[in-house]
Amino acid sequence: MNINNLIQCALYMAALLLLAMPLGTYMARVYEGKSRVNRWFWPVESFFYKICGIDPEKEMDWKTYAVAMMLFNALGIFVVYAVQRYQHLLPLNPMKMGSVSPDSSFNTAISFASNTNWQGYGGESTMSYFTQMAALAVQNFVSAAAGMVVVLPVVRGFIGKQTKNIGNFWVDLVRTVLYILLPLSFVLAIALVSQGMVQTFKPSQTVQLVAPITTQVAKTDDKGQPVNGADGKPVMVDQKVDTQTIAVGPVASQIAIKQLGTNGGGYFNVNSAHPFENPTPFSNFLEMISILLISAALCHTFGAMVKDKRQGWALLLVMTIIFIPCLWVAVHYEQAGNPLLTKRGIDQSFTAFQSGGNMEGKETRFGIVNSVIWATATTAASNGSVNSMHDSYTPLGGLIPMWLIQLGEVIYGGVGSGLYGMIAFAIVAVFIAGLMVGRTPEYLGKKIESYEMKMASIMILIPPMLVLVGTAIAVVCSSGKATIFNPNIHGFSEVLYAFSSAGNNNGSAFAGLGANTFFYNTALGICMFFARYWLAIPVLAIAGSLANKKAVPASAGTLPTHTPLFILFLVSVVLLVGALTFFPALALGPIVEHLTIAG
Repeated sequence: MNINNLIQCALYMAALLLLAMPLGTYMARVYEGKSRVNRWFWPVESFFYKICGIDPEKEMDWKTYAVAMMLFNALGIFVVYAVQRYQHLLPLNPMKMGSVSPDSSFNTAISFASNTNWQGYGGESTMSYFTQMAALAVQNFVSAAAGMVVVLPVVRGFIGKQTKNIGNFWVDLVRTVLYILLPLSFVLAIALVSQGMVQTFKPSQTVQLVAPITTQVAKTDDKGQPVNGADGKPVMVDQKVDTQTIAVGPVASQIAIKQLGTNGGGYFNVNSAHPFENPTPFSNFLEMISILLISAALCHTFGAMVKDKRQGWALLLVMTIIFIPCLWVAVHYEQAGNPLLTKRGIDQSFTAFQSGGNMEGKETRFGIVNSVIWATATTAASNGSVNSMHDSYTPLGGLIPMWLIQLGEVIYGGVGSGLYGMIAFAIVAVFIAGLMVGRTPEYLGKKIESYEMKMASIMILIPPMLVLVGTAIAVVCSSGKATIFNPNIHGFSEVLYAFSSAGNNNGSAFAGLGANTFFYNTALGICMFFARYWLAIPVLAIAGSLANKKAVPASAGTLPTHTPLFILFLVSVVLLVGALTFFPALALGPIVEHLTIAG
């Protein structure tokens, strides 16, 4: 790694960590109702409660909170599905997009409601403006908010004293959208438009090519049917192409929340590699910061709300300690280039031909290091947006994004989901440490007992089960193998990445897999659903159990959970679970591919 790479990585990390602190403090005050914006915009907030018949003073137990969350998300799935199926009848469809197929609509509805935003379609050629805004962009807000509000009952569980109440889902949801996501998205959207990002309701534009081209197409008769020659093959004729259709639309408003909410679903098929979705290096930097900003800030929010900021710092340090080496490894292998692309020197030795590194699948306006920072950040979070094609990375360069997903996306992670996933690992670490020293495990003044361990174990074990079982089914059944276009090792990596992405609510892909089929739309949709809600419900169960317990005062036998020792222990637990669970699968994919190329 050269000095330029080090400077760019250091600037990114410094900006992220510096911005996370004030935002985290602000969010804590919003959720506690102590911020000025709570007072200034109370009439707007109370208006939503009145029209929806919500009593903001009425708190819920964990089961009622979970039911409210599930009903709200079920409604979102239904609306997104219906809008896609009937988009040809709805307004704001200047390009006359037709109805989306049932299986693709099912997959997309679950994908956006679960904050995964996996896309098996080309957005600019499939979705109308109305669908992009009223269905997908709205879910970008509310699915992100649903993940953030699940953290709040956990916090209240730690600070509550023998109570069943863990807050009000509707109040938490409204405050998250109104005071956090909307203002941040508005500011970011304005900044992105200033960089040249498209924001318009005009239809796609047809423009003249500077250099017309001639291509061959199949000749057709008056009825539009292909004309075959004497050999039975289609007759090919020359066709001059002198125009191009350029897709536009309300892009900036969707991109802002796609990044801030760790949604990741792009307006265009090539996502943030598209110049209309990511025009300049500065827009690229803003979007990269946005991917991890709220997730990192929530650690400060957690510390502020439990009245011990050291706890938030500890969790943030765990995430950062794992993230930085992963970033370094990915940059190193992409900068080193592909060892197969070599030339023979005068002395018959082999020297690297890709002296500038592996630029395949990357935009020249971003270069290698900014592409790799994005790839590492988007998979550490459950974001899934891309500004380069992960399928074109070197085997070990591509292994890092895949492994970060497989860790459960707790290294910053999705907004809300990353933090409560890391708290689950912290509960496991505290329990193991308690067993090692013969003490009753305690975390933030609450005893960790068998119930909390069972729920935390469910959270940690469900994603690997979905990923590994789904991958196994895909590579043995004919429907799964039919659209694996890259054979052998790399094809397996593509399938493993797809199920890792869906099973951990990420949404990115290696992109060489034909995923818009009935098999993959259905299988990945099921994975996305269970990966989101089978984790959220155990989290709420933990919150309810903790809230109902009395606080235990710290003693000489209490394990401090903010010290360097515990931080390193928690890092070890996260890495061991990830390494032991997925190493055999990774050995069959990117690791053996690297050894094959190196050999």
